[in-house]
Amino acid sequence: MAEGLHIEHHGHGHESDHQHDHAEQQQTPVQPVDTASLPDVKLTPKAIEMVSKMRAKEGLSADHGMRIGVVGGGCSGFQYSLNFDTQKEGDRVTDFGGVLVLVDEISLPYIAGTTLDYVEGLHGAGFRFDNPRASRTCGCGSSFSA
Repeated sequence: MAEGLHIEHHGHGHESDHQHDHAEQQQTPVQPVDTASLPDVKLTPKAIEMVSKMRAKEGLSADHGMRIGVVGGGCSGFQYSLNFDTQKEGDRVTDFGGVLVLVDEISLPYIAGTTLDYVEGLHGAGFRFDNPRASRTCGCGSSFSA
């Protein structure tokens, strides 16, 4: 079972009241994404240090990596998720000096090339994402649209 490092979302979402009649909509086939050509997710040295410390604090082995993914929701459409996990089939795995970063093939097109940093400031400390693919982000830093 994955240990939780989920980023809290601090914002407000908007839900649509529109009803869709699925019988009238044409289904467009989903084009496969060539994930092999997409860049890896990156971690700053401070993020690597904090992930390593958190993994040790949780008593997890080096086989557990930091899974970075996206889930629907948040005030901008998608929300980042972080948790410790082991490698699954189809994961993109990047090793940062003994800290594994795991990204599933569904999340990768949305967060390829993203840099994960760890920042400390007057308002607390936490992970921050710098996502070049995000067209719009939220003030909370954990929500974006692609």
